[in-house]
Amino acid sequence: MADKKIALVAGVGPGLGAALVQKFAAEGFQVAAVARNQGKLEALIAERGLSSQAKAYGCDVGDAQAVADLFETVNSELGTPSLVAFNAGAFTMGSIAELDPSAVENCWRIGTFGGFLVGQQAAKGMLDAGMAGTILFTGATAGLRGSANFAGFAMSKFGLRALAQSMARELGPNGIHVAHIIIDGGIGENTGALSGDLDAPDKTLSPQAIAEAYWQLHIQHRSAWTQELDLRPWVERF
Repeated sequence: MADKKIALVAGVGPGLGAALVQKFAAEGFQVAAVARNQGKLEALIAERGLSSQAKAYGCDVGDAQAVADLFETVNSELGTPSLVAFNAGAFTMGSIAELDPSAVENCWRIGTFGGFLVGQQAAKGMLDAGMAGTILFTGATAGLRGSANFAGFAMSKFGLRALAQSMARELGPNGIHVAHIIIDGGIGENTGALSGDLDAPDKTLSPQAIAEAYWQLHIQHRSAWTQELDLRPWVERF
């Protein structure tokens, strides 16, 4: 069907990833949910009651061929995604003298190179189809400043931010909105902010509230696009 809306979320776990799948599905999208472990992802989708609106795909986002195969399969089975969210990442920390090089490399491979691979395939699909679309990248405060003992993680997030900026400038004239979202704080399950309960602690970011912000980026009018958005709990210092 020509009017079928397809979204893809890479890096789906029980927190933000699942909230993004749920939000996009609620807005009428058929969602390709992507994680390394397809079996666990299928169970998560079933647990959230999304089996009719989302399909699980197993993929290592740091593997170029695997990502190319993923998009080929999704395009064939569901259609070309017009909304893509890259939410995958790895974390490492430690003093510069003690950081494990393999852990740093893995952090970059998943969080930065993976973002490039997914972003590249997403852009190719939209450009080939001549469609407007949205590509969103989940970032972190480490992408703005490198803190002591966070060299490996900061490298990954700085790279992802640079990727998003370059893609935004290149793809904007084609009607493709690319945005980088800085998550400044821990993500929890407290949904008091959504219920309007101002007495709720809300010391961590609600996955559902973040997902709502991602959706608002997607539906923004092109005369007022956001390229970078930072989200934090009201008690977070900045």
